[in-house]
Amino acid sequence: MNRPLYVVKVGSATLDRETIHKEIADIVARGARVLLVAGGATGIRRHYAAIDRPVPTLRLTNGDEVRYCPPQEMDHIVDAYERVTLPAVERDLRALGLRAYTAVAARGSLVAGRGNRPLKALSAEGRPVVVRDHRAGVPADVDTAALKALLDAYDVVALSPPVADRDGGAPLNVDADVLAAVLAVALDADHLRLVTGTAGLLTDPAVPGSTLRDAYPGDGEQYAGGRMRQKVRAAEIALKGSSADVAITGPHTMSEATGWTRFWRTRGPADDLDLLTRAVCVPSVSGDEAELASCLAEWCRERGIEAHIDPAGNLVATRGTGARRLLLLGHLDTVPHRWPAEWRDGQLWGRGSVDAKGSLAAFLEVLADADVPEDGQLVVVGAVEEEISSSKGAFHVRDHHTADAVVVGEPSGSGKLTLGYFGLFKLAVTASVPTGHSAGMDAVSAPDRLIRVLGEIRASVLEQAPDALSAVIDIRCERGRERDRAHGVLNFRVPPGADLDALRAAALEHVGDGVEIEPQRATPGHQGGRSGPLAKAFTRAFAEAGIRPRFVVKKGTSDMNTLATTWHDVPMVAYGPGDSALDHTDEERIGGDEYRAARSLLADAVNRWFALPEGSRR
Repeated sequence: MNRPLYVVKVGSATLDRETIHKEIADIVARGARVLLVAGGATGIRRHYAAIDRPVPTLRLTNGDEVRYCPPQEMDHIVDAYERVTLPAVERDLRALGLRAYTAVAARGSLVAGRGNRPLKALSAEGRPVVVRDHRAGVPADVDTAALKALLDAYDVVALSPPVADRDGGAPLNVDADVLAAVLAVALDADHLRLVTGTAGLLTDPAVPGSTLRDAYPGDGEQYAGGRMRQKVRAAEIALKGSSADVAITGPHTMSEATGWTRFWRTRGPADDLDLLTRAVCVPSVSGDEAELASCLAEWCRERGIEAHIDPAGNLVATRGTGARRLLLLGHLDTVPHRWPAEWRDGQLWGRGSVDAKGSLAAFLEVLADADVPEDGQLVVVGAVEEEISSSKGAFHVRDHHTADAVVVGEPSGSGKLTLGYFGLFKLAVTASVPTGHSAGMDAVSAPDRLIRVLGEIRASVLEQAPDALSAVIDIRCERGRERDRAHGVLNFRVPPGADLDALRAAALEHVGDGVEIEPQRATPGHQGGRSGPLAKAFTRAFAEAGIRPRFVVKKGTSDMNTLATTWHDVPMVAYGPGDSALDHTDEERIGGDEYRAARSLLADAVNRWFALPEGSRR
């Protein structure tokens, strides 16, 4: 499963509070890696007080006061981080059971920078002077290989300024927010959080609740003053250079319930495309759905829709309290390899735009506008881990929810309705042979053995289900002292009605003599008819839109299959905008007009289903 990367910049005032460390521990508990960038103003003041040394400052010509860092001061700055700030960070993280690595970014040139130009300052007498020995700069070069190794070895890696000077000499003091942004870009982080003492970016600093909730490139500068200017600058750096989800959070917390300013890379070309755009902009590779779920839940609450995150991590949003329930089941997660979302020629390019954030966004907008009768309930679920074999979210829905009918959110195209899917039969196969030289007479290697047995298993299974599709989706080898092993995963897509017990028996006939087979997944295919009330509601909606629909059974699989294992006699179809041929490709994109057409047709179908007489919705 993907291990997402959070880069979290925390100021020294926030580091003194327990809340932020517990929030970091919660992120780690979700399986994420965390790179913490620690600010040091408080630690520097404490260290200088401990050594009875005044903190030197400069008054700039614009009136700002900055810490003066000539070469002779840099050892003291480094000491402040290494003796005060970073030891406290490590102590607090380890108290929560986290393995932490801490270092000044200059150590081992983990980060190197380039020096700034000389400063224009004011002398003690108020005369303009040029200061040339001020050791300040901007981070430029990141040792990504070293940091990735550290992130794999520790729960949390904590870095702080200063950075090494790429041209030699004493280290360079750098802004910690900018350091965090540069690290997020270099490491292709999934999320960047800039934690501050206010409730995000305030439009009026005198009004604590005046948080700017959403900012697009260039928006934040007009509201930022003082230290907040650097946070906005850092957010803009991250937006330009990465596909990270970026937010300024606070006060002294990453909790979205307090105050967030989320920075968006691009806005929809029209207001009715904003939710789709934002959903695609928030990374949510399988295992990293929490931020998108939280973002969409907040969107719902702003519109008076009850929304929460269930124990599996699914988004659950509901309108109505009646007994007759229509479930719109989408999924939050995407396959890996994301890139910055952007609109081009009326199409939104980005991972998940088709599979299947377009469907989920349409579900939520239909939920917001639907005419739900008193006896009805419309539920939207954004499930987790649909793209991986666990299907954790769908299993939780299957076992903890009920519904009278289900629309699954998967790309069918606005003019097609999916009536069913092939099932999934997956086997882990291991072949082993005694360790020996591959040049020996009649030698058979473990990979040789594996390839042969995979072919034999495939033939046996396809004899039972001739219409199934098969593929070897993973192979790895390991060499042992006594036996060599080769491991493979053989994946079958099996048609509705295939006898999974017979397929399992056919596969397991090949166990023995160095061959081990472990069935990993056996989910039957499912297909509904065109004559049921749910399908008819869509058929009439197609007719109203002047569309002659196509009805298809897809050879892929979806969460429909998971529900169908126990939800017998519950009508199910799948519908959503987008071309499924673009799923999982670097060409993934969805047209604005296609999205609108599907959203409109879905809204009509939902209203028609609720309008059916009681007792006829199944």
